[in-house]
Amino acid sequence: MGYGQASQTSGERTQLMNAVVFTKSDDLLPTKVPIKTIVLSTIQPRHYFDPKAMQSLIESVKRDGILQPLIVRPVGDKYELVAGERRYKAAQECALQEVPVTIRLMSDEQALQYALVENLQREDLNPIEETQGILQLLALQLGCDAVTVPSILYKMENSAKGKITRNALGISEASIIEQVFADLGRMNWQSFIRTRLPLLKLPEDILEALRAGQIEYTKAKEIAKLKSKSDRIELFKVACEESLSLSQIQEKVKAYKLEPLSTLKSRVDNTYRSIKKLKLWDNPEKQKKLETLLAQLEALIQ
Repeated sequence: MGYGQASQTSGERTQLMNAVVFTKSDDLLPTKVPIKTIVLSTIQPRHYFDPKAMQSLIESVKRDGILQPLIVRPVGDKYELVAGERRYKAAQECALQEVPVTIRLMSDEQALQYALVENLQREDLNPIEETQGILQLLALQLGCDAVTVPSILYKMENSAKGKITRNALGISEASIIEQVFADLGRMNWQSFIRTRLPLLKLPEDILEALRAGQIEYTKAKEIAKLKSKSDRIELFKVACEESLSLSQIQEKVKAYKLEPLSTLKSRVDNTYRSIKKLKLWDNPEKQKKLETLLAQLEALIQ
């Protein structure tokens, strides 16, 4: 099961976005179905759920039940979840036997589009998932793969700057892109290229922190300027523990780049943390060697 590609023109895709996703006139009346009949799609636009917010929702479901129906579509003898995964997971945690749903007849493309837009309209979506969701939505509208969308956007930017002719991009493609961002109402395509596409080039450790909502993306981009992973980890930890501002992080990044021994310093700091974490002094096989190394360090300090 999952969302596939439907054969449609770009004009039909734009109409579909306006007619299917943003209206609810085709909703059936909410009903209840056994939770065991609901299955998740193989493609989920959202992957990270804040643990605290999730626990709060679970407590709410225990107290009041599911107040807003899940959106599902019939697939064979099951119902595939289109929107409401957090409520679905909370219902599972609460061992509910039935959940309220609104059943919609949707194609694979319509279901994916609905799920993408529903998630993109959430305020708590982290910037990485928002960026990837917008790329998926653009790919759906343009009829291409998500990995090719950034190159189309960069062509559009070059066209706007006069570096290439608009015909080289394609008027229909530009119109579709402009319409998608206008419908979402979150940012324009120029801002997306300038502030969001660079996020996908960040180191994996920084991307994980962004997905988990541990740091703002402006701060993450600044920390990512450090080439040394150990330096990034150290600065990230300090930034979170001390709630550093963006300007403070920028100053520390400059200091790291100017300090020739920053890598050596990071190695010392990381080694010290590892020794404490592993409690090497409790390991009989390593105690003697640790004593020798400590003696050498103490001599060096003196």
